[in-house]
Amino acid sequence: MLGVDAARDQVLAAVRPLPPVELPLLDAAGLVLAEDVVADADIPPFRNSAMDGYALRASDVAGATAERPVRLTVVGEAAAGTGVPPAIGPGQALRIMTGAPMPEGADAVVRFEETDEFDAGPRRTEVAVRRAVRAGENVREAGEDVRAGAVVLPRGTVLRPAAIGVLASLNRATVRVHRRPRVGILSTGDEVVDLGSPLRPGQIRNSNSYTLAALVRESGGEPVLLGVARDRTEEIRAKLRQANDVDLLVTSGGVSIGDFDLVKQVLQAEGEVALWQVRIKPGKPMAFGRIGSVPLLGLPGNPVAAFVAFVQFGRPALRKMLGFHDAGIPTVRARLLSGHENRGRRRHFVRGIVERRGNEWVARPCGLQGSGVLTSVTEANCLIVLPETWDSAEPGDEVEVQLLDGVIPGGAA
Repeated sequence: MLGVDAARDQVLAAVRPLPPVELPLLDAAGLVLAEDVVADADIPPFRNSAMDGYALRASDVAGATAERPVRLTVVGEAAAGTGVPPAIGPGQALRIMTGAPMPEGADAVVRFEETDEFDAGPRRTEVAVRRAVRAGENVREAGEDVRAGAVVLPRGTVLRPAAIGVLASLNRATVRVHRRPRVGILSTGDEVVDLGSPLRPGQIRNSNSYTLAALVRESGGEPVLLGVARDRTEEIRAKLRQANDVDLLVTSGGVSIGDFDLVKQVLQAEGEVALWQVRIKPGKPMAFGRIGSVPLLGLPGNPVAAFVAFVQFGRPALRKMLGFHDAGIPTVRARLLSGHENRGRRRHFVRGIVERRGNEWVARPCGLQGSGVLTSVTEANCLIVLPETWDSAEPGDEVEVQLLDGVIPGGAA
């Protein structure tokens, strides 16, 4: 049996980032840039006010205080989007709103709250400034955010919401990204029945396909449900052949050593088997290979084993296909609050709950740990990793904890 790390390395070595596609801006959210984005203009494109107030010369109000305000003549006003305002000279000010272009001659803006305004008829003719300001205060310079010609977002950037906003500010309606992988998902077994059909004695629902499809979607891929194949070599082969437009095949069941575990046989006959059986718990029986040019990840049939194996091998493979530099699983170090055995000399992924207490992370197992108890995963926010060299873990031991949601509870992402 291969160790978990060696098996993951083999899976990752067999996949590549998918070819770039041009997508509308919002469709590209969360994906990875496949090009350098170079600014063709300054942002902001002109000097503008960062506050509502008065544009003026800082030197004119150098001695202003609340007790001795400096009076300036108001020569006009400017709002955002209304064109170029009139210039100001010594002793003058322009009433200005946030985002409006700065008038020529002004080098600062004082906020309304720091002035007293005087009216003469329908217009303000004078303003008293109650404090000194420095040159550049409350002014956004042209190109302060982005300079024309600069690489604003390099290839490999994940397009989070702020990056989408930057692209919009650059007038980019579309962008080149690594496309989402299409993942064919097939459950196998005479006992497995899809949704909507009555259950006969000895049969179970096809929960694996839907768990795996949700994991694929959560990992950034597009799931393609292939249904259920009976324990017949020809039926499994036919279902897999139908999936000729996917980037990855994921099966559940049929990879153990029982009389009706046929996925491995189909892999051997139709393609190649790169690995079989991994030193992991739950989920020792696992296959990886190819059907034609498409990689296939054969997961165990037990629901929790399929879940854990996908998190360890399927999610990193999809992240690499998506172009992420880091295909790893978010982890923290935590102190165990209760012990747990680890028989079998395999790396054991224990469903658990991790939380912050004071200045440390603590974790504890939760729910029943059988490989068929999927409800225990719904209670968990982490997988507690017990090394294959440990026979047991004791309270107080420090362990690696994988975050199922990719977010540290009560902490940073």
